[in-house]
Amino acid sequence: MIRKVLIFILLVLIPIKVCAKSTIVMDMDSNRILYSENIHDKRSVASISKIMTCIIAIESGKLYDIVKIGDEISTSYGSGIYIQKDEELLLIDLLYGLMLRSGNDAAIAISNYVSKDFVKLMNEKAKEIGMKNTEFNNPSGLDIKGVGNYSTAYDMALLMSYAMKNEIFRSIVGTKNYSLKTNKNYYFWINKHKLLHSKSYVTGGKTGYTEIARRTLVTTGSKDGLSLVVVTLNDGNDFKNHSDLLEYYFNKYTNYKILSKGNIKLISTSNIEYYIDKDFYYSLDNIEKDNIKLKAILNDEDGILKIYLYDKEIYETKITKVKEEKKKTLKDWFKNLW
Repeated sequence: MIRKVLIFILLVLIPIKVCAKSTIVMDMDSNRILYSENIHDKRSVASISKIMTCIIAIESGKLYDIVKIGDEISTSYGSGIYIQKDEELLLIDLLYGLMLRSGNDAAIAISNYVSKDFVKLMNEKAKEIGMKNTEFNNPSGLDIKGVGNYSTAYDMALLMSYAMKNEIFRSIVGTKNYSLKTNKNYYFWINKHKLLHSKSYVTGGKTGYTEIARRTLVTTGSKDGLSLVVVTLNDGNDFKNHSDLLEYYFNKYTNYKILSKGNIKLISTSNIEYYIDKDFYYSLDNIEKDNIKLKAILNDEDGILKIYLYDKEIYETKITKVKEEKKKTLKDWFKNLW
């Protein structure tokens, strides 16, 4: 009995060793990195590129447009949903085929419909959200003539964290199966991401594979208010590794509310109140939670509130002095009657 307990404790406390070339575990709310290995190494990322294809299409505002499939899909190869020329689908239906079945034909049809400059839009969005080591060359992630899409585990975690803030994206990647009838065919798609079917806390993700990239995988999970994303590049045992990493970090960390939106009083300013415009959450382990410090830098009407973990700054926000309302006199009350 004692031996079993000791084994359990060791499993919980010893960090998981992953065989991937690049690995990251990130808190999607704060973008805090909980685990990292070669996270800035630039590699071919295969079909997890379709995360960007999907979010660009969603943000185009054309989700419920009818897309008529043309000759463009004749160039598609590899994984597909096998749509046909002259078939008509809503753009959002193509996104389900893109993300659940990794349809390369869907990727071509989506990009062709949304914009002739679709790849340019992908790269512009990458820059916008801070993906500094990413280069997209096509909407599918295929290594076409040896040239594919290049990114890092860190950049892909940033992308997934951004995309998961979109309700439609969350709904698509969290769908286990999807059925559809068109003017040409009937489809029933089962999500390729195995963990979505076996782990209750898994909320979405995307699979990928090419001979150059090898296996790539993105997985998101949420448990007890903590939302994590795991990315591995070139990992032959990716589903197990993602499951183990999520279990470990859900056990180790808790999502704490450090600041609440609204009025606060600082000890150094007596009864003066300051306003914070948004909540701030941060993932902490049992030791870290007792080592959070706040520092305020104040001016006449506003200031900056900084949050530190030990001596490292992890967040700052502007705070504004709350002006006291002047109390109305009886004379003021009578004035308001006329």
